[in-house]
Amino acid sequence: MASAAFKAWRAAAGARERASRFDLEIPVHVDSSFDFAARAHELGIHVSPNSTWPFVICLGLLFLGLGAVPFGSVVRIVLAVMGGLIFLWGVVGWVVVEDVRIFPSDKPQAPGEVHH
Repeated sequence: MASAAFKAWRAAAGARERASRFDLEIPVHVDSSFDFAARAHELGIHVSPNSTWPFVICLGLLFLGLGAVPFGSVVRIVLAVMGGLIFLWGVVGWVVVEDVRIFPSDKPQAPGEVHH
């Protein structure tokens, strides 16, 4: 009975729809969205964009570390070379490929040059 009365009371007004039967006051909706990147830019703080390349770099470092474990010499060399290649691939991908795409050059473009 009380539950039906509460549901009818809550449905009667739009502001009451978020109310719980345990609330002492009707909750007020507060917009909590905040653009942290814009605020950091206003304050002059550089926020690095999201990237997946650090995972590739860590994978390369893992194989480089496994190359230091006393396995057979061929296994150690293969692990070290594989780890070095993965590590370099991650560094080049992060610094050269992604950084250039995210932070384009500030130089004015020559006439007829197309920025990609």
